[in-house]
Amino acid sequence: MRTFRVGRLLSALFLFTSLSSAWPWPPSVQHLDGLIYRRQDRGSASDTSPAETARPSPTPADDAAETPAPTKAAGTKSTGSTKAAKGGTSKTKDAATKTSSVDARLPPGAVNMITPSALAQTSYYKVGDYVTFAWNYTSLSIEPSKIDVFVSCQANSATYTISNNASFEPTGNVIWDTKPEASGTAPLLTETYTLIIHDASKEVTSIPQAGHLGSYNQFQFGMYTPQPYTPLSGWKCATCSGALSTMDQQALKFMLGMCMITVLSFTWFAGGFGALF
Repeated sequence: MRTFRVGRLLSALFLFTSLSSAWPWPPSVQHLDGLIYRRQDRGSASDTSPAETARPSPTPADDAAETPAPTKAAGTKSTGSTKAAKGGTSKTKDAATKTSSVDARLPPGAVNMITPSALAQTSYYKVGDYVTFAWNYTSLSIEPSKIDVFVSCQANSATYTISNNASFEPTGNVIWDTKPEASGTAPLLTETYTLIIHDASKEVTSIPQAGHLGSYNQFQFGMYTPQPYTPLSGWKCATCSGALSTMDQQALKFMLGMCMITVLSFTWFAGGFGALF
């Protein structure tokens, strides 16, 4: 029963399809073409003017020609290599600048004397001998490239150069020839001198900076000129004398006076008891 119903339904559907295809459409159906719009491509519309329809559509090659080349904004960094006129590549290198910063709270660089020792008493040197100075540095963050070493005397306002533009060494050492012909300046006096060590690139009066070597002028020493040799037979002592000095004479008088007082006192005391008579 069920199979029969399905067969009848399929037969009716096939008959309806055959009739529909064979039946003529009314004339009004032909006007449906104006109501159904076809899909339009980009750039082609039904209401465009003849001049616009005659204009050819742009091609990919034209788009590429009209597209402006990208420009590099100011301040941007370009990567890669740039081709030169001869086919080579040009490379630019930025030089790196080294900057050294020192904490402003640090003390300036100083000098610690080794020879002679800073704890020793005042040193005296004879004019004409070789004098050796040795030192090291403390609190030094920036090492100078060159240093100057000289000696100053306030009595004659003279300066004696020992070393000029000497290379920097962690432990400095100079030898000073004090002969008059070696110094080539004012003759050395029997006076007090000051050793000065400072950075050759700066002035002696420059204000010391943190970590940099300042002018060192804390070490003082004495120089003396020996007297010429005199034979003993011809030597005379200007302060010597065969007579007693004033103080010695007074001491002798005091002793004689005390002796006389003692004798007289004993004589009077003994005479009172009749010991002497």
